[in-house]
Amino acid sequence: MKHNPADPEATRQLQEWVADEGYSLYGIEHDFRGADLSGGDFTKAWFTQAVLAGVRLTGAIFYRADLQSADLTGADLVRANLDGAVLRSARLDGADMVKASLQGVDASGASFRGTRIMGASLFGVDMTGADLTDAVLFQNTFKVTVDDNTVLRGLTGTVFGPITVNNGDSSRELAGAELETWIGAQGGQVQVIPPRRAPQ
Repeated sequence: MKHNPADPEATRQLQEWVADEGYSLYGIEHDFRGADLSGGDFTKAWFTQAVLAGVRLTGAIFYRADLQSADLTGADLVRANLDGAVLRSARLDGADMVKASLQGVDASGASFRGTRIMGASLFGVDMTGADLTDAVLFQNTFKVTVDDNTVLRGLTGTVFGPITVNNGDSSRELAGAELETWIGAQGGQVQVIPPRRAPQ
C-alpha cells in the first residue's frame, strides 16, 4: 500500500488489514480515494457502497469480495482478479479493466459507461440491467448474460462470444453474425471474432 486514503477510518481499516494476514477488510461505505491498493489480496473483503473512484487496483485480488454499489469510477483494474465478486449496481464508469478476470460475477445493474474491457475474461457474468454505454471491448472472452434492460448504446470493439439473452421466462444463446446483428440493433457496433483454432 503506497498511499493512504484521505478518510481516516478507511486508513485504519487498511492498516489492520496490512498488520493481520487473516483479516478480511471491512471497507463498507468508506472512502478509499487517494490510496494505491495495487497487488492487494482483498479476498472476501467487504467494499459495499465504498468509494474507490480513481484508486489504483492493478493486479489486486477481489475473489468473492462484495463490491455491491461501490463507486469504482476511473479505477485502475488492470489484471485485477474479480472472480466470484459481487458487483451488483457498482459504478465502474471509465475504469480500466485490461486483462481483468471476471468469472461467476454478479454485475447486474452495474454501470460500465466508457469502461475499457480489453483482453479480459468474462465467464458466467450476469450483466442483466447493466449499462455498457460507450464501453470499449477488445478480444474479450465474453460469456455473459444480458437482457432487454442491458444498455449497449455506443458499445464498440471485438469479442469472442457467445452471450445469453434473457427475455422473461426464456433465454437464447447468440454467437457470430447473429450476435453482431443483435448488438447492432441495441445501438452497439461489435465484431464477434471466431474462437482461435488450436494448431494442427
